[in-house]
Amino acid sequence: MILAPVLLVLMGLAVDLGRLYLIKGELKTAANAMALAGAQSLVGTEQSTALASTNAQTAIQVASNIGNKYDFAGITIGQESNLLASSVDDPEYFDTAASAIGESENASGGTVSGATARHMRVTLRVEAPLIFFGLIPLGQERKVPIVMRSVAGMSAPLCQACGITNIAVAAVDPADGTDFGFIPGTRYTLGFSCTGAPNPGNLANTTARIPYLLLDKLDSEAQIFADETSQLYQIGASGLPASTTEAKACFQISSTSLIWTTATTLACNTNRVQPAITALGCGLAARFDTAVPGACASVAEVDTLASLNAVDTDLNDLDDYTQYTGNQRRVITVLVVDALAANAEMTLLGFRQFLLEPSNGAATLSVDAANGRFPALYIGSVVPLRQGRMSGCTITAGPGKVVLHR
Repeated sequence: MILAPVLLVLMGLAVDLGRLYLIKGELKTAANAMALAGAQSLVGTEQSTALASTNAQTAIQVASNIGNKYDFAGITIGQESNLLASSVDDPEYFDTAASAIGESENASGGTVSGATARHMRVTLRVEAPLIFFGLIPLGQERKVPIVMRSVAGMSAPLCQACGITNIAVAAVDPADGTDFGFIPGTRYTLGFSCTGAPNPGNLANTTARIPYLLLDKLDSEAQIFADETSQLYQIGASGLPASTTEAKACFQISSTSLIWTTATTLACNTNRVQPAITALGCGLAARFDTAVPGACASVAEVDTLASLNAVDTDLNDLDDYTQYTGNQRRVITVLVVDALAANAEMTLLGFRQFLLEPSNGAATLSVDAANGRFPALYIGSVVPLRQGRMSGCTITAGPGKVVLHR
């Protein structure tokens, strides 16, 4: 009889505390999902924070069939009942992870917006119900507030990058660890490397020609779209395809590589390139238009490949990347090497990004330009990569991937 009340109290404690831990766990899942979904959109443009807020909300919208709830189908986050309430604070954005994590709960100092935002902080506030604790004075309101915060954003620079293009350019200034001598906001002509004179000129509205080569990532074990031209088209359209062999889908800084076997250089005065370069150019053009140009007819299964790739939602010719409003289809990540070498190994120094520009003011990218040339705006390291590793090198700049910081 003496122990019975004690046992009842302990049972009530176990039930209420169990529910609180359950709710906190589900809130953590929801906050993490919101932060990760939103941070993917922080790509250095003026509209990136607005898009990040929208994508974060999608993670908890029940109507989307992917939204998170807490307390096993209890109140939807952001809604209220007669007894309980929950709310989602407006997301906050920061330029560094340290500032996003270090801010006190109620402070807003240090927040940024638009092009400088790289990290996102999400705060959820809910009232959790109490059953047995409601019988004692401390729990008379029969609820307790819970606050859950999550921070996600760009990681440290990646030493290994997967799913990017195999386009390699030489560093203009290898001592410049930030941009390798390239100038942010400058429009360049990327043209396939050739030998002899005369050197191909710049395309219209560009300041200089940057020669490039293709590094070898032919996947001889590929089961789908295994043809060489199909693989190059895929790389141009969306980056290196996934592979059972990591080395075929990823690049590692400080590693060495040779050129793609059939992507050899020709004399500049021929004004043409090997079919391998054309196949990759066809993939790049697919980021603008799903129609297959006549020059791409030799790519194996090109019609099927073209139907699998969505085009960018912003095809405007831009001089200011921060005004870009697309879905990042036009952003390509290229390899920066110590020096271009058609017959020797090249050492990878880092990864940097360009925004593809439409050719000749049209909303497409031409695959017929002599010497495999196309216009591109240098943007640096602003767009998170889909996959890669941060270990294995000592670099201080370059694109990262979206990770949870807290």
